[in-house]
Amino acid sequence: MNWLEVSLTVDGELAESVADVLARFAPNGVMTEQGVRFVNDEDEGTATGPITVRAYLEVNDQLEETRQKIEESLYYLGMITPVPTPTYKQIADQNWMEAWKQHYKPILIGERLLILPAWLESPDPKRIPIKIDPGMAFGTGTHPTTQLCLELMERHFDIRNSNVETQSSNIEYRVIDVGCGSGILSIAALKLGSTTVLGVDIDIESVRNSRENADVNEVGEELLLGQGSVTEVLAGQFAFKSAPLVVANILAPVLIRLFDAGLADLIEPNGEIILSGILDHQAESVIEAGQAKGLKRGEIRQMKDWVAISMKK
Repeated sequence: MNWLEVSLTVDGELAESVADVLARFAPNGVMTEQGVRFVNDEDEGTATGPITVRAYLEVNDQLEETRQKIEESLYYLGMITPVPTPTYKQIADQNWMEAWKQHYKPILIGERLLILPAWLESPDPKRIPIKIDPGMAFGTGTHPTTQLCLELMERHFDIRNSNVETQSSNIEYRVIDVGCGSGILSIAALKLGSTTVLGVDIDIESVRNSRENADVNEVGEELLLGQGSVTEVLAGQFAFKSAPLVVANILAPVLIRLFDAGLADLIEPNGEIILSGILDHQAESVIEAGQAKGLKRGEIRQMKDWVAISMKK
């Protein structure tokens, strides 16, 4: 069987969004490549330069239709920010899922979390495992934006749990995950102590992937999933309209537009929002957009060129 490789070389800001688009049409997964800079022989290396995102399409009767759908989706993404033209190359067959399994390893996050490939057992029973299939939608835990968001979520729940440890463990605590992707943040919120999470995404395939990953993690009806975004939540199309904690790991320009659409209204009084998907030079613009809606700047964490921001209501 032959395959058609689709690839785009983009900057770090675009990589996850392009990977998200390609993942909708590439059932065997999406790969990313980036250059590495070494200071000396003992240096572990630092990722640098543009990122190449690759997906592989089966050469069959539906190939041309699939290719057209990819270019249409990239066109709509290009309405937000410029996207380069994809390149195509015929390649020989190989087992892509086995390649994933060879290169995707457990990832330690913060003090308590562990992102784990779905086929592995946890190497650290003291950590909270979150199993994710890396062949699915974006949000597998490998990108700094996801890791930073998880670190701030862990801190949020550590503070909350220390404040309510003498109270009943049955106290309801809700979280809203805007742009849930693979469901990794929603699943983490439940495992960290939330009783109910609402995860929404404009892409129905991401909603399906979130449910599949939830099943792998034995998460059931406590995770509510649906297609939509801020407007649909505020319109009452889901079980609740606000929560003490809101998380959104989306590109910075989209976050700014979502603030105009009512993102801050999802946060309950004295609640918190954790924002990620932000390059360091974009952080101030996102903070200003939140402050314009009455939010106060909280903790900021950075990994390489990426930052995550917490803001309080």
